[in-house]
Amino acid sequence: MFAATLLALVLGLAARPAAAGEEATVSIDNFTFSPAEVTVAPGTTVTWVNNDDIPHTVVDKKQAFRSKVLDTEGKYSFTFNTAGDFTYFCSLHPHMTGKVVVKPAG
Repeated sequence: MFAATLLALVLGLAARPAAAGEEATVSIDNFTFSPAEVTVAPGTTVTWVNNDDIPHTVVDKKQAFRSKVLDTEGKYSFTFNTAGDFTYFCSLHPHMTGKVVVKPAG
């Protein structure tokens, strides 16, 4: 019984969006953003990490944020304080796209 309750609790927490003040990470690897879509609460900082062998950028289509060119192991962080959908791309490789969905927990 305890194990089943613990498992349900763990699975429930894993499915939750990151809470405000928490952090989320997006990996850049093999010309993709992974995960391609991340859901977070307002106040969450998202960090992109370039694990590719070539440079990439992170640019919001509505210009809310824009990274400098990220070399291998380069990082860029942005704190999302406003609810909404933020679709972004790599300006060096525009076919690379991702999305951050910011919505209050509840």
